[in-house]
Amino acid sequence: MHTRQTTLPGSAGADMNTLRSLVPFLWRYRGRVLLALLFLVLAKIANVGIPLVLKHIVDQLDASGGKTLVLPLFLLILYGVLKLAGSLFNELRDSVFARVRHGATRSVSIKALEHLHRLSLRFHLERKTGGLSRDIERGTSSVSSLLNYMVFNLLPTLVEILMIAGILLVRYDAWFTYITVASVIAYIVFTIKITEWRMQYRVTMNTLDSRASSQAIDSLLNYETVKYFGNEAFELERYDHSLRGWETAAVKSQTSLSALNFGQSAIIGIGVTLIMILAARGVVTGSMTLGDLVLVNAFLLQLFIPLNFLGVVYSQLKHALTDMQLLFSVLEREPEITDRPGASALAIGEAEVRFEGVSFAYEHDRPILHDVSFTIHPGRKLAVVGPSGAGKSTLARLLFRFYDVSAGRILINGEDIRSVTQESLRQTIGIVPQDTVLFNDSLYYNIAYARPGTERSEVEHAARLANIHTFIMSLPRDYDTVVGERGLKLSGGEKQRVAIARAILKNPKILVFDEATSSLDSHSEQQILDALRRVAAHHTTLAIAHRLSTIVDADHILVMDGGRIVEQGTHPSLLDHKGFYARLWALQQEEKRHELPAESAAAMLV
Repeated sequence: MHTRQTTLPGSAGADMNTLRSLVPFLWRYRGRVLLALLFLVLAKIANVGIPLVLKHIVDQLDASGGKTLVLPLFLLILYGVLKLAGSLFNELRDSVFARVRHGATRSVSIKALEHLHRLSLRFHLERKTGGLSRDIERGTSSVSSLLNYMVFNLLPTLVEILMIAGILLVRYDAWFTYITVASVIAYIVFTIKITEWRMQYRVTMNTLDSRASSQAIDSLLNYETVKYFGNEAFELERYDHSLRGWETAAVKSQTSLSALNFGQSAIIGIGVTLIMILAARGVVTGSMTLGDLVLVNAFLLQLFIPLNFLGVVYSQLKHALTDMQLLFSVLEREPEITDRPGASALAIGEAEVRFEGVSFAYEHDRPILHDVSFTIHPGRKLAVVGPSGAGKSTLARLLFRFYDVSAGRILINGEDIRSVTQESLRQTIGIVPQDTVLFNDSLYYNIAYARPGTERSEVEHAARLANIHTFIMSLPRDYDTVVGERGLKLSGGEKQRVAIARAILKNPKILVFDEATSSLDSHSEQQILDALRRVAAHHTTLAIAHRLSTIVDADHILVMDGGRIVEQGTHPSLLDHKGFYARLWALQQEEKRHELPAESAAAMLV
């Protein structure tokens, strides 16, 4: 997996890449953008016209020489109208552009979540949840900030600079324009150079902020583990170590900002002083009127007051671009598993599953499966057993096409699963995983997740088959009970029963049981096994198991070790063979004999 972004964060090239990436999200609003720009220009024309009217008002009042005054009523009304027009066009610009800002933010947020769901399982196993969520949050919020700074700050200031420079050049001595333009150029160059230098601190702050967020969320997700080992102080120290680095970078960022602000003020101060000296001299020599002095002064105020904030705006703009670069770097990451061009939907047919010479490695130097071949006939149950690390659960991941095989192929109803759409493939397979993770929502939501919008009666029916309906109804809020983050409010067995109910409700052609009863005691296990047998009766079933007692009824059993099939057959035939499976069976039966007295004693205490 690669990203297209090769430029350094905060560099001009990276900023341009980010802006280009944003264009598609704005294109659908191009009409509103143009209308907002029109209102922006009209607002600036009104603002620039105010000092011109003010000049004529002052000149007319000054011309009376203190004698009877005739109010320049028209000019005063025009002055008020321009003030009102400037405000009106600004508000219209804001109203029209609001849809663009918030719509683009929504589009980017949806695109980000959609893309994260498209990325491969490998990416999600390697990512840091806290840091990634922080990057996405900052990136999406920065879309609105970036558009806000550009349309409401940078563009208006640029338009106003061009208008004022043009008026000064036409009406007055060229030195007014030279000094104004030189001051603006010096200001912009100084601001850009210093801000580029300061960006290293912002990048460091973002990195450490994401790291601290990851550490905090990881420690909370693993709350019980932290408590088991009494490592609260250790977690706090890790968190504080990242925050100390963030604090140091933040202090340097603020200190350098103060230096930036002082330098900007110095440039503005020198430029304003020189222009006012020129204007005052013009009044003294008679080449300029008092109104001209007021006009130049008003222009300078209108120009340099927003320009004084340009440094802050540019800094925030750079921060927003930096934050967005992290977001777009995720969006540019190519999924490892993609549908082939023109891929068709899977025709499930009789749902025969066949592995042909399948080899696979998560990493090139660590192979997991070696030339594995087997067939699950329609409506039959095939079980896979073996020690941990034998590659059993990898079979399920490959069947779902979370990864592609390194060699060989996997066929469903004679079709290579790489030639069909992932959506249609996964719609035909249901799974009860070993580690059931639930949404922090109600029990009803978690079961109905298999078929959103399904009738409550169907959800309850699936819960009955999974032997969890009675438990749910015993809760104060029954199906509306919220299960907590990752289902932590439920026991392991209860979570697996919810997963079984979810698989039953989905009612797929192919079922995968990945250690489906691993968190259940012997009594509950038998109840669940009866339900699973009923559910799997007319389904093609792959059962991955550690407890051999749960798969004795399988039509065929594969025994795996070291990523290879070392034995296969039915339960009786494998026992007669007296090989690996028979030894594992004997060992588990011995363990079970020791467990039964302990379970009986516990039941008596209850």
